[in-house]
Amino acid sequence: MNDAVRSFFDQRGFLEVDTPIAVRSPGLEPHLFAYETTEFGPDGARETLYLHTSPEYAMKRMLGRGIGSIYQIARVFRNGERSRTHTPEFTMLEWYRFAGTLEQIMDDTEALVRAVADAVGGPWRPSGSARLSVTEAFTRRGLADPLSIDDSVELAKGLSVKADPADSWDDIFFKAFFKHVEPSFDRGRTTILHGYPARMAALAKIDTRDPRSAERFELFVGPMELGNAFGELTDPVEQRARFEADQRARASSGAPVYPIDEGLLADLGGIGQAAGIAVGLDRLLMSCLGVADVADVVPFAPR
Repeated sequence: MNDAVRSFFDQRGFLEVDTPIAVRSPGLEPHLFAYETTEFGPDGARETLYLHTSPEYAMKRMLGRGIGSIYQIARVFRNGERSRTHTPEFTMLEWYRFAGTLEQIMDDTEALVRAVADAVGGPWRPSGSARLSVTEAFTRRGLADPLSIDDSVELAKGLSVKADPADSWDDIFFKAFFKHVEPSFDRGRTTILHGYPARMAALAKIDTRDPRSAERFELFVGPMELGNAFGELTDPVEQRARFEADQRARASSGAPVYPIDEGLLADLGGIGQAAGIAVGLDRLLMSCLGVADVADVVPFAPR
């Protein structure tokens, strides 16, 4: 599989890169938890470092310094994630198109899945690929358009789910998504779901054609999510504001508050236009082999 991935990107002129695993900022998404370690300096000083949850920050710093289009096959770590489709250590493929668009990443993604499936030679190959927006995914099932509803109570009604008093807008959205939308995705093909709500933009730009949505998509095979893509936000002021909001969200939930990567913010403005995606290779291999447990493709996977 890895040989097929490298061949795919080498043929398209991407450069393979390697970035540090132990970092000062492992990512600030409110629901991610990192493994922590301590570095001992030659003078006895100690510094807290974390195993990266993604190589995203370092790769974007490379983009900002003019390296061009790049990819990486990385081991990444997310504490507390363990299930039939999760292991706390897993293999992530991440790539970025310098001066590229989200539509180009969609094309890359569909072609890559076909190339890997052919190379693996398992029982599954995609019969095709569907692309639909979040709005379409809900309204085709007779539900409301979540992008048109700001109130959480009204959102629960419109998406036909029961909300708990403590549920946020995002909580209600995902309850409805997992109940109504995700199970409907065809296992025989890939699904690209785009146009996520702007409040879920993370590190993506807001879509100038519809400010209610972000330049973001996710890749699915059946109900299993394999990848997350952004039309990259390259405004350091806006990105800092989002990072600070993530820190506040982590603090309010009692989660560890990780530092902001100041180096990333310093390099971000040099990117200009770019788009990229992270794909879980273990899950892609599961799909190609037609297995339901990640332990079937990861040696010594913890149970």
